[in-house]
Parts: sequence; C-alpha cells; structure tokens
Amino acid sequence: MTADTDRYQVFTISITPFAQDGSIDEVALRRHLAKFAGSGVGVYVGGGGSGEGYTLSRDETARLLAIAVEELKGRTSIRAMGVEPRTARQMIDFLDLAKHAGVDAAQVYSLDVGHGHVPTPRELDAYFDEVLSNSDIPAILSTHQSVGYTIPASVIIDLFNRYDQLIGLNISHQDPGYLRTLIDALGERADICVGGPHLAPLALALGGHGFLTSEGNLAPRLCRSVIDAAHAGDNALFLERWGKLMRLFMALYGNGGIRVTKAVLEHQGLAGGYPRSPRLPSEPEALTNALTVVEEIGLAEIEGW
Repeated sequence: MTADTDRYQVFTISITPFAQDGSIDEVALRRHLAKFAGSGVGVYVGGGGSGEGYTLSRDETARLLAIAVEELKGRTSIRAMGVEPRTARQMIDFLDLAKHAGVDAAQVYSLDVGHGHVPTPRELDAYFDEVLSNSDIPAILSTHQSVGYTIPASVIIDLFNRYDQLIGLNISHQDPGYLRTLIDALGERADICVGGPHLAPLALALGGHGFLTSEGNLAPRLCRSVIDAAHAGDNALFLERWGKLMRLFMALYGNGGIRVTKAVLEHQGLAGGYPRSPRLPSEPEALTNALTVVEEIGLAEIEGW
C-alpha cells in the first residue's frame, strides 16, 4: 500500500494553560490556540497527557471545548481528546460534551477498567459497541499503550466495518506489525495517525497518514514542515526537519515533558501557563537543558519568534 499524500496530516495534543492558583487561564488558552489557526496543524484538546485532562472537572472540560471551538472552528481541524474512561457511560458523556461544543470530531479512548486489569476482546467489543451506538459525532478510535494492552486488530477492523462515524484511527504502540496490519486493512477507509513523531516515517512508509505530537505546542511550523516535506517527496528536507523534531521530542520528554514544555513557552514569551497539581513546575536545570536544544536546532528561526 502507498500513502495518499493528499491526506497527510499532523495534530498537536494541546496543553491546557493554568494560572498559578490552578484555575484555567482562559486568556493564555486563547493566545495559545490562536497560533494554530490557519497553520495546517490540527488540534486535540483536553487530552489526559499534554492537556492534563485528568485534573479537569466536567464543567471545566465543557468550557475548554467551547473556547477551542470559538478560537479554531473553521480555521483548522479541532477535535476533543479526553481521557481513558472506566465505563462506556463515561465515554458517552464525554462525546455528548464534544458534540454540544461543536468540535469537528472526538476521540474514543481505549477502556481502562482499573487496577491493572485487562478487558477481554469480547468486553472491548461490547464497550465500543455501547459507546458508538449511543453517539453519532465523527469519531477517531484510539489504541494506546497507556492502558497496558493492545486492542486486537480484528476487533478494530470489525468496528470500522460496523460504524460509519469512525473516520480515523490513532495508534500509539511500538509494534510495526500491528501498525502494518491496521493500515493495510483500513488505510483506504480511514485516516491513520501514530502517537509521537518517532513513528512518523514508519507510518508514512507503510501507507499511514500522519502523527500526533505534543511538540506542536512549541513548534507547530516545524511539525507541519515535516509533513509538507513528505507530501512534496523531498526526502532530504524530510529527514532534516524530522531530525530537528526528534531532538526536540527527546529534549522535552527527557526533561519533564509537559512541565518543561510550558516552561519553555513562558520563557519565549508565549502562552504556557503553569502545570496543575499534582504536577509541579519544571526544575531550572531541566529548563536550561531544553532551551539548549531549542537553540541548537534553530527553532526560533523556524517558528518566527
């Protein structure tokens, strides 16, 4: 299978800027989201990792989605991500919030039954069946390593055959055979993205369509340039830009992830805000380490700071 380059895409999993008192900093949030308008980079909001979604109340999640729609609807793809649910009802409730807010689509996360337990294939099929039977918003199914298991490929393929509202699949696993199987089965039917820029070349080579990244919070132009180079078939530029993105990826994750991402944004005069408890602000040494890489890869010039 060859990739459809017209469907190449990249999505940023947006941060949620908080004020020092822990409240959502709506002014900073709007500033942060505004830079994605017309960027060619789609945005997921409210995610459990970069978006600190587990710390958000239902009302805060609804407000976050409403602001994202106000800032980005019609200007770039805006999607709701959410967190891994314990029950189908929790996932349905989130999809209802997303539909009411008016986002373009929403992710349906893998089920996390808790306490390290792994649902059986039958239980997974029943969970997704209940969720998708009770929602009609365009949906992206997620199979993610964070829950400690892989949704069997056969379960995913059958769900796509049964539910027309499934428009995409996000795969955040490291197994190339699993990725190949799903791309071969569904690549013509749905947009398939991988979690993280480290898997982007493999996904595109196998016929996938793009990647999700937290680095886009800091470097949306760099992220987009990777996809643009792939679309143009410029392998030298693709490798050069992907190499810079990978250095940034390792610098951020190696120094505290979303904590240091927010700190770098604030250092550059951009909207990052504070992390929310139980996360604590980045250590000064971690920020220095990350800023060194930001300078080495020439990110200021790429992003136009």
